[in-house]
Amino acid sequence: MTARNVNRRRWLGCRAWPSAVAGLIAGLACATASSGVDLPRESRVPGGIAIIDLGVGVESPGEVFFNEHRVPVLPGPSGWVALIGIPLDTSPGPQSGRFLPAGQPEPQPLEFIVKGKQYAEQRLQVKNKRHVNPEKDDLERIDRERKRIDAALGTYTAGRLPELTMRPPVTGARSSSFGLRRYFNGEARNPHSGMDIAAATGTPIRAPSPGRVLDAGDFFFNGNTVFLDHGEGVVTLYCHLSRIDVKPGQEIAAGEVLGKVGATGRVTGAHLHWGIAVNRAMVDPALFLAADSD
Repeated sequence: MTARNVNRRRWLGCRAWPSAVAGLIAGLACATASSGVDLPRESRVPGGIAIIDLGVGVESPGEVFFNEHRVPVLPGPSGWVALIGIPLDTSPGPQSGRFLPAGQPEPQPLEFIVKGKQYAEQRLQVKNKRHVNPEKDDLERIDRERKRIDAALGTYTAGRLPELTMRPPVTGARSSSFGLRRYFNGEARNPHSGMDIAAATGTPIRAPSPGRVLDAGDFFFNGNTVFLDHGEGVVTLYCHLSRIDVKPGQEIAAGEVLGKVGATGRVTGAHLHWGIAVNRAMVDPALFLAADSD
């Protein structure tokens, strides 16, 4: 099977099938494909997205895994596609996922090349020293919260088709901070895994697309945080809120208010940290923004 790049456009039709029987099967594919999604922009770099063509199948082509996490499989412009989130710590070079075609016992490799990308550095001064060097009680709390965060970001809800062309959750200056290697008070920390949007405390934060609240609460580093499940392994998070206005399990429409901008957790000032996880990999939210979102 040859993997092909897929352009960012909507699949509006279905490919012709060679027989009447196959046409009946194609009807199932068309029923699913008619609700096809607008895909994000592809960027095969650490922190980016690889879009790989799986071809035209029946109602479901099967399952795809990358780094042992299930990958979104979605209707694309000319058939089913795998939307692979590439973790920030991925080394440039050949990568391979696993494709488990429906009805076939043996997995097939999905191979693609990740290009290198040099992210800049950022040095910040944090007033609360415990947010740079946590104490023993803080570390125990951080460990508990890490399990909650991993559970939320690793969620895969099959059958829920995500809307992947998104609007910014708040209006404001959007930094190009994704992927920055950060230094807090001179000490190196993990790369920045989201987009920071400058906005005043109290500014409403709106859901960029429909979802379900997975978790919400106060976290040591992230402050008041909301996690949304958009389906098929796509999860978004919103950090440093001054107030949370939703509850776990709540269904959220696009544009619905999730809470208010704040400066809780490890911050240097009021802003929204917006993150997107695809198959548990944190990827650049800018790839999902509508072309006219500026």
